[in-house]
Amino acid sequence: MNFKKSLIGLFIVLAAGLTLYSFTHDNKNFEIAKNLDIYYTLFRELNAFYVDEVDPGTLVKTSIDKMLESLDPYTNFISEADVEDFRFMTTGEYAGIGALISKQKGNIIIAEPYEGFPAQKHGLRAGDIILEVEGKPTAEMNTEDVSNLLKGPAMRPVKIKIRRPTDNSTFEVDVVREKISIDAVPYYGMLDDKTAYIRLANFTQNCAEDVKKAYLELRNTHKPEALVLDLRSNPGGLLIESVKIMNLFVPKGTEIVSTRGKVKEWDNTYKAMQNPVDTTVRIAVLINRASASASEIIAGAMQDLDRGVVIGNRSFGKGLVQTTRDLSYNAKLKVTTAKYYIPSGRCIQAINYSERNEDGSVASVPDSLVNQFTTLKGRKVFDGGGIVPDVKVDQEGLSTLAIELVTRFYIFDFATYYAAKTPSIPGPEKFEVTDAIFSEFTGFVKKSDFKYDSETEDAFAELLRTAKDERYYDLASAEFKALEAKLKPDFDKDILLFRSEISELLRDEIVSRYYYQKGSIRATLGSDPNILKAREVLNQSAVYAGYFKPGTVISPN
Repeated sequence: MNFKKSLIGLFIVLAAGLTLYSFTHDNKNFEIAKNLDIYYTLFRELNAFYVDEVDPGTLVKTSIDKMLESLDPYTNFISEADVEDFRFMTTGEYAGIGALISKQKGNIIIAEPYEGFPAQKHGLRAGDIILEVEGKPTAEMNTEDVSNLLKGPAMRPVKIKIRRPTDNSTFEVDVVREKISIDAVPYYGMLDDKTAYIRLANFTQNCAEDVKKAYLELRNTHKPEALVLDLRSNPGGLLIESVKIMNLFVPKGTEIVSTRGKVKEWDNTYKAMQNPVDTTVRIAVLINRASASASEIIAGAMQDLDRGVVIGNRSFGKGLVQTTRDLSYNAKLKVTTAKYYIPSGRCIQAINYSERNEDGSVASVPDSLVNQFTTLKGRKVFDGGGIVPDVKVDQEGLSTLAIELVTRFYIFDFATYYAAKTPSIPGPEKFEVTDAIFSEFTGFVKKSDFKYDSETEDAFAELLRTAKDERYYDLASAEFKALEAKLKPDFDKDILLFRSEISELLRDEIVSRYYYQKGSIRATLGSDPNILKAREVLNQSAVYAGYFKPGTVISPN
């Protein structure tokens, strides 16, 4: 009798649960249908009665973008027109002329021709102004419009009309498009006799194989004891490539990252599936505020597994997984479906991705919201957003003068002018901005009657207003006037005060005109503070080992 009562009770509970589920499910479907009907009728009325003509496609695209924006920054609608750009982001391949273009002073220009690709092979240079593409003037176009015109079927020519600013000549050139594959590893080499260096720019298809080939070549040729893996400003990409790169340096079977989301059958744990290449080489991973996603998986796994030292600045804090879903009319939805969890169990996603510092870095997280985890050897690490490096390297900001010279293209334009009159320069590691070059640059800027303001000057002006309003100004008017004179921007004074950083910017831009991206990277290796710190740590085995002591706390703040 008791068994029957229990069985009847169980059936009642199950029936009630199924009824509740059915009600909830039906209610949710009704809400979806109801709101879609409201949207349709609203759109119909708007399209019919709005005072001006409206573009239905633009209206719908705007509404979709705003809807997805309310969820997170990474859930995006990809229209049919944008599918090729999306494919390029994941494969690093497209058909075009092989050049980075930008808009400067109202003109579309060649900002950087890629070495070995059509633009460079057909004689186009950084600074060249694109006047027309296939007879279409670019004056009213943006960079996206021009980029779309330059892309097209491989092995087909595209006619480009160019004006060269250094001599004001105008000419046309038929550039034959090729399949462009951007190197995920733009440079690798030796920093010294013991230390290898690999720069990884993105996580596109097969980039792990590129890293493997680069490392094996360096190991077979130079037998390094240490490796610097540079992931600074690497925005991420394909998760599986980060797993394969970690697999090069950790034993087979090691857990590297896991994903967890609402749809449980999509939850995955990713482990090293192959035998490693090297489990003993000392490793330093360089990160900064723009190192995101797959970059953070590698930096975080290196830290959690105590496999390498992380050096630089706190990373971006993007730990959300996106999956691409097909929509009608060849459109796609890139939707966030899960979060990344690295081996210690912590999530690298910033707790609140909508609140960041002005530079995009993770904002300070209250201690009450931060959780503690431990690495393989017992070091204490924390979540809250991004990867906090084992070794922090202060990143000094540029002076206002340097920023103005970059953003107003004085440094870019001088490099264009200098390269046009100088047939060759020493190798990237040897080229220096001499007194003569710097003096020439100073004259180049002054010739344009260059003027600029500073934030310090603006802040001081506000202080003066407040002092006068509160009647304190008269008490220290002489001191105020003296300080105002010192703080007032003075190009002749400031160009010497900030010569060091301006010279570095000039050096990088000039070197890139002769040796392209690889040369620009090589030029910085000898003076880069992060690389110098990495070499200091890696070249002293005892110092390196000291970072992995159990109980060490890697503070989040």
